[in-house]
Amino acid sequence: MKVYLLILLVAAAVTFLATPVVRQLSFRIGALSPVRERDVHSVPTPRLGGLAMLLGVFVALFLARLTPFLKGQLQSPELTAVLVGAILTCLLGAADDLWDLSWELKIGGQILIALVTAYLGVTLYSFPLADLTIGSSQLSMTVSVMVIVLLMNAVNFVDGLDGLAAGMMGIGVSGFFIYSYVLTRLTGAPSYASLATAISAAIIGVCLGFLPHNFHPARIFMGDSGALLLGFLTGCTIIIVTGQIDPNSVATERVAPVWLPVILPFAIVILPLTDMIMAVVRRTRSGHSPFKADRMHLHHRLLQAGHSVPRAVLVMYLWTAIVSLGLSAVLVIPLRFILPTVAGLVAVGILTTWTVMPDISHNEDVADPPAPAEEQKGSSHAPQP
Repeated sequence: MKVYLLILLVAAAVTFLATPVVRQLSFRIGALSPVRERDVHSVPTPRLGGLAMLLGVFVALFLARLTPFLKGQLQSPELTAVLVGAILTCLLGAADDLWDLSWELKIGGQILIALVTAYLGVTLYSFPLADLTIGSSQLSMTVSVMVIVLLMNAVNFVDGLDGLAAGMMGIGVSGFFIYSYVLTRLTGAPSYASLATAISAAIIGVCLGFLPHNFHPARIFMGDSGALLLGFLTGCTIIIVTGQIDPNSVATERVAPVWLPVILPFAIVILPLTDMIMAVVRRTRSGHSPFKADRMHLHHRLLQAGHSVPRAVLVMYLWTAIVSLGLSAVLVIPLRFILPTVAGLVAVGILTTWTVMPDISHNEDVADPPAPAEEQKGSSHAPQP
């Protein structure tokens, strides 16, 4: 655990220190997010935060590779595939942040990156349900590509409020960290050393390091370079741990091995996935491109209900924690206590959400009204180079 804590802290520190540098770079090269009708921010804001996140991941995993505990795990071809894919993903996202690529080009780039990553070794070669093994290399690569691209877009779709994506992914991946850490031992591994757990710790670290700069009012956005990177890394960890576990080797008195390895990895990102699916269906039914942005995401609906930006973000954090950490409890709590525990967490979530739900008739007292133009120019919240 100490090594994983080191990875988390190094990733957080490097990201935190590198973000102001990236912010200045964004101003110099004009990588600013303009104010559009669907946006919540009121002034152009730097949006290359993913570059700082990428640096945090690389430095943390490089130092971890020098430790005897993880040396064997971090010299695997899977790590090389993840790092190569991470660089390509961040570059694709940065290109979109700079030049607003068409959605066809972005999807094509994501598929190509996922193919390269799968070809280099990150592939789902077994499905942890009824001992099903994927015997076809083509099918294995196809499923792996689908998982990676799906996660990349899910995180990108939910990145709509200050601090939302970084916080949700940090919380969600914390649940996956617990899952991977404990499951490594339950499946009979000689130690807790795990590539998926190490990458999860790095993801949590970069999210924590970036949040102080990104929480409302944000001084910098992660942009597509950060959102796609977080989705890519999460997709890779899901593939690495989910497709390489024998569920029957897990003690049945502690977990439900038939469904847990299938459900939990995707449950940790259930809110981004749900939001993405709803957006695609909504836009397709209205005759628009599934990638045409709108103001009907879950977080936008919270704003329309009268929440301020920080409170809407905190509500999303709460439900992410309930789902991801609640399901992770399956690994550490006996089965007979699982249902009461999850029911209790859901009750807390409902009561908390209801308690902080503002009176719709008094929205003007709760929501953040847009500042007048002359006030925005002199506002301390306006990003300054």
